[in-house]
Amino acid sequence: MYRYVAFDVETPNRFSDRMSAIGISVIEEGIITEEYYTLVNPETFFDYFNVQLTGISPQTVKDAPAFPEVWKKIEPVLSNGILVAHNAVFDMGVLKKCLNHYDIPWKKYAKYLCTVQMGRRVLPGMSHKLNVLSDYYGIPLDHHVASSDASACAKIFLKYVESGADPKQFIRTYRISE
Repeated sequence: MYRYVAFDVETPNRFSDRMSAIGISVIEEGIITEEYYTLVNPETFFDYFNVQLTGISPQTVKDAPAFPEVWKKIEPVLSNGILVAHNAVFDMGVLKKCLNHYDIPWKKYAKYLCTVQMGRRVLPGMSHKLNVLSDYYGIPLDHHVASSDASACAKIFLKYVESGADPKQFIRTYRISE
């Protein structure tokens, strides 16, 4: 089995071009072996909606590291595995926009897998919202808390694999840099 890196980001506003938190759960040999979470100072404004959804406000992140500092810690983890996210295009897009905003070079393309897309094949006919799937599988979830969302995503991914789904057929490529 490949090494998979489930991650989830929270954003401060409607533009989804910065993150206010990131959670990561590393999957190796079918088990979660490492977890990481940090608040991120997005160095931009917050929308009321996002504050209400995530509980993260300017006050919450005032002493948190900005993305470039966080990147130094998470880059080795994200670079060493296939990225996994629930509604992956959103999380991959936020990551790409953060890298581009801060002119941080990374790889041109990243391999990823979306648990929403995977779930539509594994569990057709049901809702594929993270909270619905977490309830279905009995996975604890503190929704819109990046660490909890990343952990739930990783556990849902493992449930899909246990049910016989082949992750290789769901791996896609995301263009990170131009």
